[in-house]
Amino acid sequence: MHSPNMKLRIAILALAGLGAAAASIQTEQNEGHGIAQRAAWPNGPFVTDGRWIRDASGVNLTYAGTNWPGHADVMIPEGLQYQSIATIVSKVKSLGMNAIRLTFAIQMVDEIYANSGKDITLEKAFVQALGQANGIKILNQVIAKNPIFNASTTRLQVFDAVAAELTKQQIYIHLDNHISKGMWCCSTDDGNSWWGDKYFNTTNWTRGLAYMADHAKSWPGFVSIGLRNEPREPTTSATSKATYNWQSWYTFMKRGAEAVHTANPAPLIFLSGLSYDTYMTPVVQGTALSPGTEKFSKADFPGYGNKLVIEIHNYETGATSCPNLQNNLYKNGFQALTPSAANMFPVMMTEFGFAMDASTWKGVYASCLATYLPAQKAGWTIWVLAGSYYIRSGKQDYDEDWGLLNHDWSAWRSPGYINGALLGMVKNTLS
Repeated sequence: MHSPNMKLRIAILALAGLGAAAASIQTEQNEGHGIAQRAAWPNGPFVTDGRWIRDASGVNLTYAGTNWPGHADVMIPEGLQYQSIATIVSKVKSLGMNAIRLTFAIQMVDEIYANSGKDITLEKAFVQALGQANGIKILNQVIAKNPIFNASTTRLQVFDAVAAELTKQQIYIHLDNHISKGMWCCSTDDGNSWWGDKYFNTTNWTRGLAYMADHAKSWPGFVSIGLRNEPREPTTSATSKATYNWQSWYTFMKRGAEAVHTANPAPLIFLSGLSYDTYMTPVVQGTALSPGTEKFSKADFPGYGNKLVIEIHNYETGATSCPNLQNNLYKNGFQALTPSAANMFPVMMTEFGFAMDASTWKGVYASCLATYLPAQKAGWTIWVLAGSYYIRSGKQDYDEDWGLLNHDWSAWRSPGYINGALLGMVKNTLS
């Protein structure tokens, strides 16, 4: 057991952006209690080998986790006005999960650059997102639940504290660039859909990826990063729409991957496909990246071709046939797990989800994924942990009926799903 002073020291180091130092203290405490083997966690950096992710010892591993949004208007992880970071992470850990997909917005990094390299405070972040009165009210609630923070704490310091707690509880951190402008995602007309769209500045995107990959060097649990959530056809930008194709996708993905790897060569790099990241067929099958003739090659990622992972999203919630759903998943990207693929990769379903009520989880879609993903030993992160949002699409304190947690993040929204399916899905994936 840690003394209060030791806990405070770890928290302060995390808030200062010194997550590695905090984890070092954690390791020292473990060793002092005769459990030095934990010092190796997460035993990275990870690499890929065919369909597998392997740790530094060559052991196969996969992810079973959930999404914790931090990309919306306030641009910090959600739920902190209701529960402490430690409480939320403990909820995730209680499921046996080993991964969090932690989302962020490029706007956060843009504002740091615009502010002479300094991040803005929580007070400013809440006020600019929620208005003066409610912004201060919610800020005070966040501080009450997380007293290591104050009005002058910055957004990145909150991310640091979340990362420190995830590291403490040995949960892998997968960063995800979810959006450029901090807001609810996603639609074809939100200005964030494709490179060159209203808010999607390509130069700022690569700069933001590099910044976050570099910053996360101080997080011992940081093992991977997603280059962009759900690329999709833009409907409001003719210039951006003209480049919506696999040929341009390849140019942009190579550019983003290079930015990450140059800034930090350790993390795995997740590639997301077209049409809301629902398919990666030409990449997996090695066909031409239209309208050009070039084909995907890991050699085009020099020195880090063994860092690439495919991520797929699926929301076929109206599925009526599990075999049909499985066939769709196979052709859309999961073929990469098999020798029949021209390019083998680990595949992760980084988003799937459904209403957390008493019965939806018993339907074809949810029950099919609950068996299919563990059987493939494919990683996954369910959408979404959040029981509510600070603000979503203009509505403050928005209730998330797809959230694993209830509105105040205190309990599971659908205990039936947790006990009847999710716990088993986690166990079977990681066994």
